[in-house]
Amino acid sequence: MQFIEANGARIPAIGLGTWELRGRTCARLVEQALRFGYRHIDTAQMYENEREVGEGLRASGIDRNDVFVTTKVWTTHFAPNDLERSVKESLKQLRLAQIDLVLLHWPNPRIPLSETLSALANVRRLGMARHIGVSNFTVALIEQAVALCPEPLVCDQVEYHPYLDQAKVLEACRRHDMTLVAYSPVAKGRIKNDEVLAGIGAAHGKTAAQVCLRWLVQQNVAAIPRTSRIERLSENIEIFDFTLTDDEMARISAMGSAKGRLTDFGFAPKWD
Repeated sequence: MQFIEANGARIPAIGLGTWELRGRTCARLVEQALRFGYRHIDTAQMYENEREVGEGLRASGIDRNDVFVTTKVWTTHFAPNDLERSVKESLKQLRLAQIDLVLLHWPNPRIPLSETLSALANVRRLGMARHIGVSNFTVALIEQAVALCPEPLVCDQVEYHPYLDQAKVLEACRRHDMTLVAYSPVAKGRIKNDEVLAGIGAAHGKTAAQVCLRWLVQQNVAAIPRTSRIERLSENIEIFDFTLTDDEMARISAMGSAKGRLTDFGFAPKWD
């Protein structure tokens, strides 16, 4: 496993996303992922699976200190007192003494960002979180958050894959020693039959998905592909034994556009 370093955090480059995973399936996938070598598990309060993620972690037998666990605070809990209570509930659900990374899941303009970030920073000071960050923040919001937060932010977690140009967000993160964590990194499976990615993969004996994930990691981006299939777990992590050329990296990057977003929750902020 390779690691991405950002503002004191050391984040495993490939993790398991758990959105839409529930019950025993979620616990089993987390357990198997950790046994396959994953050391980064991503969940969220909104996913309603923190308990199962914790169960999978314990069932794996992997030392807690070797696993990087991320969860995200939902927007309805952004008022200072609510945020702290919600993180305590996440700790209870996960059955952990500390969460490695706690993120704000989406911007919430109804609550002053300064108040929310102050509460998030306090969660870190109290030892409930080792690190803190944001998710789905635009470039403008990253700048505001960095200026307002009294503790360092380590990442912005956003949708990122070859079809979506996130160069501006990536640049903003780098300016502030943050990293970008990519969700939907294989474009919800749409890259499987992509001719460009498949062609590059053939040259390396890899799949289109592996090429896609390697493209992200070579940009110093962490990726959290979600899968409900155990056979995909090993495929997604076997990306550290080859390197894309500069030309291959450029060809993949050229596929992206500002209109390549696949996720529409109906409440996303206006992007730069």
